[in-house]
Amino acid sequence: MTTPTTNKTNAYKIAILAGDAIGPEIMAQAVRVFDLVSKHRDVEFELTAAPFGAHAYFEHGKAFPDETKAVCDAADAILKGPVGLSHAESQKIPVEEQAERGAILPLRARYNTFANFRPIYLSRDMAHFSPLKREVIQDGIDILLIRELVGGLYFGEKERGVNADGKRYVKETLEYNEDQVRQILIVGFEQARLRKGVLHNIHKSNVLMSSVFWNEILDEVHKDYADIKVVHLLVDAAATALCLNPGQFDVMVMENMFGDILSDQGGGILGSLGLMPSACVGPEKAYYEPSHGSAPDIAGKNIANPYSMIGSAAMMLDMSFGLKAESDAVWSAMKSVFESGYSTADLVSTDTNPKILSTSEFGDLVMLELDRLLAI
Repeated sequence: MTTPTTNKTNAYKIAILAGDAIGPEIMAQAVRVFDLVSKHRDVEFELTAAPFGAHAYFEHGKAFPDETKAVCDAADAILKGPVGLSHAESQKIPVEEQAERGAILPLRARYNTFANFRPIYLSRDMAHFSPLKREVIQDGIDILLIRELVGGLYFGEKERGVNADGKRYVKETLEYNEDQVRQILIVGFEQARLRKGVLHNIHKSNVLMSSVFWNEILDEVHKDYADIKVVHLLVDAAATALCLNPGQFDVMVMENMFGDILSDQGGGILGSLGLMPSACVGPEKAYYEPSHGSAPDIAGKNIANPYSMIGSAAMMLDMSFGLKAESDAVWSAMKSVFESGYSTADLVSTDTNPKILSTSEFGDLVMLELDRLLAI
């Protein structure tokens, strides 16, 4: 999948990692965005596909093959689909090569994509998708969750064995150094400054020493952002508050595992993880991905919601290539489809009677509107 070279002024290389199960289906809709932007703007995109995930292991013996690493190394940015197969299929893969351990974590580590941006967004006219009551949603939901992505429990030392008493045990280490904490907190403060000036710091300092350390670093960083109001909230209380009053949040910052859990809860209050794109940003390169899994149970049925995958492409346009107006057009195009009374199967509720769109039909309508917006 390589776009022919033209004489346009701006050219970018994008690695396309379609992933597993529904990954290729939703990726097929997302890459259409780049063709339309190139059609209307002085920019071209060279798209190069590479294997990644469970299918990569079966075909190449590695979940993150060397050829894929070379493609990603050469790219300006990476667009990644969901990875992983069913439990039964995953058991055919050695533990160290299963998609999460063998592909996702090494991808993050290779490019030090320490800052994970996960927008949790529903417009007022899309609020019916949420399982929360309308009086709770009010004018919609607009939260930016910032998650540290390359430290903590997921990247700490892991050990299992049998102890001196003959009992099996497991040990995993949660480790952060001050530079890792400081850099993600700076991202959180900077985003709060760009938005409403309020930063919710999510922690568990009443139990975890790592959170005590995290909060000490936050107090130091806060001195450089005196204009930002910091609200401290324990992670369990934050989980409750997301359901009872999501409107109190604007920017939230947290460590790796807390962010993994609360961002998925964010998908729950929206009505589906199919509405949650994300950006994983490092000092030199970023990759973009939907927050949801690969949904092997619906693969090949053309019913997966491609919003998160297309939204991830929109985030790439803005954050990696500086094409904010074009990114905004993609968001507007997707909103217009939903706000016109259409829905995908994952978002259907009993109190609405929308026209249900397939994966490709949703893509068709989004691209039709995007084409119109970019032509203006």
